[in-house]
Amino acid sequence: MGGMAWAGTARLAAAVSNAGGLGMIGSGAMRAQQLKDAIGQIRKLTDRPFGANVMLASPYVEELLDVIVQEGVPVVSFGAGNPVKYIPKLKDRGIKVIVVVASDSLAKLVERAGADAVVAEGMESGGHIGEVTTLVLVNKVARSVNIPVIAAGGIADGRGMAAAFALGAEGIQMGTRFLATVEAEVHENYKKKILNASIRDTVVTGAKLGHPARVIKTPFARQVLELEVKSPEEAESILVGSLRKAVIDGDLDSGSFMAGQVVGLIEDIPTVKELIDRIVKEFYETVQKLCREVKVC
Repeated sequence: MGGMAWAGTARLAAAVSNAGGLGMIGSGAMRAQQLKDAIGQIRKLTDRPFGANVMLASPYVEELLDVIVQEGVPVVSFGAGNPVKYIPKLKDRGIKVIVVVASDSLAKLVERAGADAVVAEGMESGGHIGEVTTLVLVNKVARSVNIPVIAAGGIADGRGMAAAFALGAEGIQMGTRFLATVEAEVHENYKKKILNASIRDTVVTGAKLGHPARVIKTPFARQVLELEVKSPEEAESILVGSLRKAVIDGDLDSGSFMAGQVVGLIEDIPTVKELIDRIVKEFYETVQKLCREVKVC
């Protein structure tokens, strides 16, 4: 499960872990006590491994990591930056470290620093993105490091998972697809936006401001794009708090509905267990079909 600020709640993360995945609490918008509370909550909901995602753009990274160490969270994933200076502190305490990367150079750097795995996240992803597609990025990163590579960006089903494995990945990460589940605690307007969107209904805002993020196309998103050219300061201003407005309030007028291009592949709202079971089943069916067709398995 991708680490999603506001949307990566203990309930959703626990459902992913209980279904056989790795649930991740999204601490991006949290302070220390909020993360501690979420950790306590998830431990009431699952006895399986889980993790916490830390966004390096957060001003509270240090205090969040202190909570993670104190609470003995088994896995940490980092996004939006270079976490090399934090890795030894976590590794010394037996915590597994996964780093989201948008380049092979960062993947090699964090491998040398002791990371246990990397998430190669292509620009098809929702939220904050890099500049390289998943198809190219996963292929390159898998050839560049010896630690496990987890593919992300543009994956919402078993066929996408099989494609990622063919490129050298050993796992997949999904964010947008988990938003469209029963257990996701996002506003119904958010889920409806995902269900109604096509593969061409996302845009990248914030690129001219230095922090590109893929969102569902809305009048607000178009307003942000216009302001990035006319008044960057105003664009920055209206973006503040816009993700929370989408996730919590379902605000169609001033909310940023972060989502990947996979919105065009999502057509229902299953439970997390139904979704994971379906993806694994389709993955095996896809691989078996390829084996029969090429006759090499």
